[in-house]
Amino acid sequence: MTEPSYLAAVRESYDTVADDYAALVRSPSELDPLSRSLLTAFAELVRTADRGPVADLGCGPGRVTAHMAGLGVSAFGVDVSPKMVELARSAYPDLRFSVGSMTALEIGDDTLGGVLAYYSTHHTPPELLPVVFAEFHRTLAPGGHLLLAGHVGTGEHRRPAHGYGGHPVAYVSYRLPPHQLAELLHQAGFTVTAQLVQEPDEKRNWKFASFLARKPTDEEAA
Repeated sequence: MTEPSYLAAVRESYDTVADDYAALVRSPSELDPLSRSLLTAFAELVRTADRGPVADLGCGPGRVTAHMAGLGVSAFGVDVSPKMVELARSAYPDLRFSVGSMTALEIGDDTLGGVLAYYSTHHTPPELLPVVFAEFHRTLAPGGHLLLAGHVGTGEHRRPAHGYGGHPVAYVSYRLPPHQLAELLHQAGFTVTAQLVQEPDEKRNWKFASFLARKPTDEEAA
C-alpha cells in the first residue's frame, strides 16, 4: 500500500528528537507498579502460549524490547524512525531492530507470539487504526497475545509545536476513549481479556490505558 502521509511527519519528528527522547523517557524499571506488572504479565502469557517471538512495534530506543528479552521472551523491535533504530542497535547490539511501519509490517502471517504496541499508536489518525490493528492481527499466530498501551481521552487531539528537548515537531497526538479502542480491537478480530485505565499522576497529566488482547485459535474462531 502507499505509505500514509502522516508517517513522514512522525518519522521526521522522531528523528529530530531521538537523542533527547532517549535521555528523558523513563526506562521500564522506572514505570509505575501497575505498568511494570502488565509488562511482566504479557511476557508470561507469551512464554506460556509459546507461539513465536514478540514484535515491539514503535520500539523507539529499544528499552522496552530489551526489557522483554530480560523477561525471557524472544523479542525484536520495529520503528518508523531510522534514528531511533540506530540508537536501539547501538544500545542493544544483541537484539534485532529494523525500520518499518505498523501500517504495512514486513512480517509474515501468523508468525508472532506477541505484539507489543507500547505508547506507539497515538500518532495514528483514528480512521487508520483499523489498518494498524489488522496488521497486528495478521502477523500474530492464533493464540498469540497483544499488549496495547497509550494515552486516552475523550476524542481530542493535540498538535504540539515542540517535542522532547524543545525541538520542533510536526506530529499529531490523538486521545481516543478507551471503549472506542476496545471496540476497534474487537472489530479487528481480537478478544480483549483485560483493560486498565489509570488516572493522571504526578509524572503524567493525562489518562492512560492498557489492553491485553488475544487472537483466537482456529478452533475458537470456527
